[in-house]
Amino acid sequence: MPGQRRDPVPNTAFRRLRGRLSPGEFAAAVRKAARAIGEKVSCDARYIGRVEAGEIRCPNYAYERVFLHMYPELTMADLGFTAREAVRGGRRGRRRTAEPGPPSGEFADRVTGSRPGAESGAGVHDGEESEVLRRAFMTGGPATVAASFSLGSAPRSGAGPVQRKVGEPEVSAVEEAVRRIRLLDDRHGADSLYLRAAEPLRAAYALLDSGFSARRSTTARLHSGAGELALSVGWLAHDSARPDDARSHYAEALATARLAGDPALEAHAFSNTSFLARDAGRYREAVRAAEAGLRAARGLGSSRLLSLLSLREAGGWAGLGDRTECERALARAREHFDRGDPAADPEWMSFFGRPEEEALRAHCWAALGEWPRAARHARRAAALQDHRFTRNLALYRAELSVDLARAGAPDESADAGMRVLDLLDGVQSSRISARLRTTAQALRPYRAAPGVAEFLTRHGEGARGA
Repeated sequence: MPGQRRDPVPNTAFRRLRGRLSPGEFAAAVRKAARAIGEKVSCDARYIGRVEAGEIRCPNYAYERVFLHMYPELTMADLGFTAREAVRGGRRGRRRTAEPGPPSGEFADRVTGSRPGAESGAGVHDGEESEVLRRAFMTGGPATVAASFSLGSAPRSGAGPVQRKVGEPEVSAVEEAVRRIRLLDDRHGADSLYLRAAEPLRAAYALLDSGFSARRSTTARLHSGAGELALSVGWLAHDSARPDDARSHYAEALATARLAGDPALEAHAFSNTSFLARDAGRYREAVRAAEAGLRAARGLGSSRLLSLLSLREAGGWAGLGDRTECERALARAREHFDRGDPAADPEWMSFFGRPEEEALRAHCWAALGEWPRAARHARRAAALQDHRFTRNLALYRAELSVDLARAGAPDESADAGMRVLDLLDGVQSSRISARLRTTAQALRPYRAAPGVAEFLTRHGEGARGA
């Protein structure tokens, strides 16, 4: 019967994972895993008991990320959970048994092709209203978000903007959009995400244009969130070979940072701008942007941010062929990195660890033409990278394949290239594809070698099928 409550089905798969640990001990392990990836969950023995009893059929996204971090070889179905669309979709008035909290994953589902049922606004209890708002933010354009946020319709020509109050649900929606985009980029690459991610960005700036808040802290968070969202969308444009779009988004974020007086956002914007300039061959601009980022970051208390910006500067000097200045910047970067504490880093720097540091060093030595040295750093980057972050692992291996080909190690280069091809079914990144094309071009003189021939054949087939 519609609306009839079903008795919960115990989650025996999840119970088996706990093994001999008590619910409290297992909850402590969950909290520790959350801290390791920058998540915040208040997991306790009662929560574990509810999961095992089947009362929570589908955890919120924070818990999902933590569980997949703890058991990377398993899916949520393997953990005994029900698909989110099966729990949250359905007819009006259906009982909701998904755990309230962070936003639903319909934005992610649209990217990967599934079609969840329509969300009903009926029966939403206290604590879930913000979830509905975030869901609308992630799936709809500015008009959808305006309606959900009660921003009203667009003003008539010549009329001033309609002012509506912006509060915690709206700001949280913007912040969660940033996290969702970063998570999906880590897993799938940018090419499939960019156009969809532009919608939440337009919605965020619509909020800035037509919303107000009685609290300065809320307004500051909205500016920061919108700027971070512009940077995330700009990065998707950058990684999917849309440099002009990326530059526009980065400039928008920088303007937002200056308007809000937000040095953390300003440092992030300059970091991305420097990276884009380096990739585009505008090396003097890359150096200047990195130096500006360093000035903005001085008082933020993150030594690892200073390390990243020093590596951006080093990349610019390497592109200019200035080995002395490059080595000085690399030395500063290592000093800052070794002194740094990840806990002091801004949230967006979750990608920056030893693998990324090694990869950026590899790029500097490659730009200076020192291919064996570049290959050593690229190999370290690939070896150290967590295999759950598929896009970065593919990128590091692609960089390694180029460096090895230039260093005169064709067999090793082809092997690295084959490993990248193995990952490309789940990753769409124009930057990675471009590096594989460079590898293939460098390896053509060695096509008689069996491993090289196999790589060239497979790469050619993939290129024709793209």
